[in-house]
Amino acid sequence: MSKTQENLKAAFAGESQANRRYLAFAKVAEKEGKPNLAKLFRVVAEGETIHALNHLSVSGEVKNSIENVKAAIVGETYEVETMYPNFLAQAQEENNGSAGITFMGANAVEKTHQAAFVKALDSVEAGKDIEEVQYQICSICGELFEGEVPENCPICKAPKEKFYSI
Repeated sequence: MSKTQENLKAAFAGESQANRRYLAFAKVAEKEGKPNLAKLFRVVAEGETIHALNHLSVSGEVKNSIENVKAAIVGETYEVETMYPNFLAQAQEENNGSAGITFMGANAVEKTHQAAFVKALDSVEAGKDIEEVQYQICSICGELFEGEVPENCPICKAPKEKFYSI
């Protein structure tokens, strides 16, 4: 990998992290009654997203839908089988229960994401779009549901009121 490709990858990661960080900061500003500061954080976060997407596009990592779904499956599989199990083991070794809980929950949700992409691949490889569904996501753990949600999230036990539509 060339140094420029490494730089594009690092820039994508940095801009992506800045986006998420600024969105978290915006939520705090909202809770503190500072809606205009929250707005500033959100608008800068959007700019960071534009930068991240530009870097990713130039890097050549964005391809056609079949290749993109396959890449998503590879990424989700890595998270499920390697990344989160290793992170959880390390958190347990260090007696960091809070980190362990968040890693365990994320790993469970990543399995849902992985399954959704595996299911989508059949349609995309057949040259079709996936079936239209109403997606619901848990605002606490990120669990994904198609259609109606249960009374409580099976991952984090949040009440169904914590889900929102996408």
